Amino acid sequence: MKRISLEELLCARCNTAYGQQYQYIMEQITKGSIKPLKASGTNGKHPALYREYWIMEKEKDYSKYEDELKYRIHPAISVDYYLSHLKSYEQDRPWILMLSEYLKKNREKLGYKESANERSFEIWGHEKFLSRGQGKRILKNCGLEEEFLNIYQTTEPLAYYSHTREVPQNILILENKDTFYSMRRHLMESGLREAECTIFGAEFGTLVYGAGKGIVRSFLDFDLCAEPYMKDGGNRIYYFGDLDYEGIGIYESLAKTAGGRWEILPFTKAYEAMADKAEGTCGKDHLPDTKEGQNRNIREKFFSHFHEDMVMRMKAVLEAGKYIPQEILNITDF
Repeated sequence: MKRISLEELLCARCNTAYGQQYQYIMEQITKGSIKPLKASGTNGKHPALYREYWIMEKEKDYSKYEDELKYRIHPAISVDYYLSHLKSYEQDRPWILMLSEYLKKNREKLGYKESANERSFEIWGHEKFLSRGQGKRILKNCGLEEEFLNIYQTTEPLAYYSHTREVPQNILILENKDTFYSMRRHLMESGLREAECTIFGAEFGTLVYGAGKGIVRSFLDFDLCAEPYMKDGGNRIYYFGDLDYEGIGIYESLAKTAGGRWEILPFTKAYEAMADKAEGTCGKDHLPDTKEGQNRNIREKFFSHFHEDMVMRMKAVLEAGKYIPQEILNITDF
């Protein structure tokens, strides 16, 4: 309902006699077009009229949409929600009809797995409809899961440096780009001199740039995008990131994603080197403050790989609201 004043209602009849104005208002009330707002008081005239009114909106006839939902929509689409929310159906109708037509004419295409963007364009003509648009909400209203569309999410390709493809080997995943570049440069400059071809005393055949949290999703496609030598069963995979809640959380998420097939270990010697350098150069009080908004709900899996003394040192940094970035180490430290 919309609120309106008596003056606005009579604007087009301001030059007519009051008796005619009164008759017009009463006719609109009788027809149900307006309803007096009694709290507004009367205009002081005789016969009196209220000073404000509600304009009553006519109830829209949705019967044609009810018939459409019941008899025209593909049976794989649940219409229960929209039968109870016909106004929402009117708004979402173009997208639902596209999905319905696709299922009627091209359902066999669901037998082939496609990326979310490819399937989204195939059905709705918009490649981002599922990922950024209202597609997920509409699917839910239609009683369908994303799995019904037989789609997969694409990930960023693994960025890595292969110093050697000999197996078995150690593989090191690095959270940040600077450390990846520095360690790659260190290995490239050491060439094949085995005595120098190590990082904190450990040999690594491959360095992987994790791109922060991106590595967790990328690792879902490890079997598809990694070279055969990287998937050798004898390989050992290590992780090294910032010593903060987010960096530890990335490790724990990655270890969980890898599941039983790949055991991913923290590169403990690198974390120890970080802590030693932080204590020897700037001290805990001069470390940068923990970035705001980090999820501090970490488990003990990360710490379980370190000696008790090292765990206490790392937790002391975190509990002081500080963190140690990977970039504290450079090529002169490896």
